[in-house]
Amino acid sequence: MKFSTRAIYGMRAMLTLAREHGRGSMFLKDIAERENLPGTYMEQLMVPLRKAGLVQAVRGAKGGYTLARHPSEIPVKVLLEALEGPLTLSDCPGGSGCCGHPETCVLKELWQEASTAMNQVFLETSLATLLERQRAKEQNPILNYSI
Repeated sequence: MKFSTRAIYGMRAMLTLAREHGRGSMFLKDIAERENLPGTYMEQLMVPLRKAGLVQAVRGAKGGYTLARHPSEIPVKVLLEALEGPLTLSDCPGGSGCCGHPETCVLKELWQEASTAMNQVFLETSLATLLERQRAKEQNPILNYSI
């Protein structure tokens, strides 16, 4: 499975909002500038996140976007599903590439096991967890020099 630009940009925007959680709302242009993302794309990302109850929009001069919940209450799985739809490695049985015999297909079981494991990791990882990891990396960057 490869995540779309929509999911990657959405995750980056949500991490920025998580970093600013509790400090007020942020304008989309500020999120876009901070993350070097296309500003015109930001509103499209916020629509499904708003519908999923992950962000809220505030109108007015001090308006913008904020997380609708604390970062520790937002699992990555919920965020990715809001942007991508259900997270699965294969649409078997019945999808393209399906052998037509799901009752005896070992690949179907493999895809389901792998999907379950992936979903579990994303469910157990919150925005707060990612933010902690990010801050740790920023405090102790690993220098990589290549010649």
